[in-house]
Amino acid sequence: MSTRAPGRESGPAPAFAAVRLRLGLVAALVVVAGVGWWWTARQMRGMDEGPWTGLGTLGWFLVIWVVMMAAMMFPSVAPTVALYSRMTKRRSALLPALFAGGYLVTWAAAGLAAFALAAVLDRVGGDALAWDGAGRWVAGATLLVAAAYELTPLKEVCLGKCRSPLGFLLGAWRDGHWGALRMGARHGAWCVGCCWALMASLFALGVMSITWMAVVAGLIAVEKTLPWRRVATYGTTAVLLVLGVLLLAAPDAIPALTVPGSGPMGEMEQMGS
Repeated sequence: MSTRAPGRESGPAPAFAAVRLRLGLVAALVVVAGVGWWWTARQMRGMDEGPWTGLGTLGWFLVIWVVMMAAMMFPSVAPTVALYSRMTKRRSALLPALFAGGYLVTWAAAGLAAFALAAVLDRVGGDALAWDGAGRWVAGATLLVAAAYELTPLKEVCLGKCRSPLGFLLGAWRDGHWGALRMGARHGAWCVGCCWALMASLFALGVMSITWMAVVAGLIAVEKTLPWRRVATYGTTAVLLVLGVLLLAAPDAIPALTVPGSGPMGEMEQMGS
């Protein structure tokens, strides 16, 4: 199996067709992301219970998670998919689609790992993550750890692969349909390495909250696309640090945060207990 990136065709007609294909791919990914946001918002309406919201059944969560990842990640990964399309010899949308599919497969695996960890904690710890137990402190600590991870060498390396994918594509090139899927999965692994702490922060703020989903997606997009890399990284670090401190000291001061037990349903439950 060849591992060398093929050369590009020459001539105005093939070049125009290639540009049109790449623009179409980017547009398609943005449309898929938009549909994902719409569908996720409908499915998660009324389900936000704040930090450590229950994940439901495995099948339901996995579907929600994959659609959520498409909504959150496709806009920022679209340039990489377009670059991959430019480097392929075949002018077809199938290979880039498989590349994007491989990317989602890796994020689906990350979602399975998160679900398994939540199941283990629920079985072993019981109500340990309840808000009136250790849940608030664990959530705040998660945000502080995520802020610290932003400044680590591993984050720097993974973010570099996401921001400048040309080196990755040249070094990991595989031909064919299976090769496209494998390359997408490998690129997704770099993305997981880059964004796992931000996704953990989403769980700590409310994984079923469309507002916090949008905030985390915005931070990811800023880090991957803003020309000023250091500004993006330090800005994300500052946001996570402030949220972590507020969650520990004054959670009611965080806009859009659902504090468990603070709403009408929580008050009714406390009166009935």
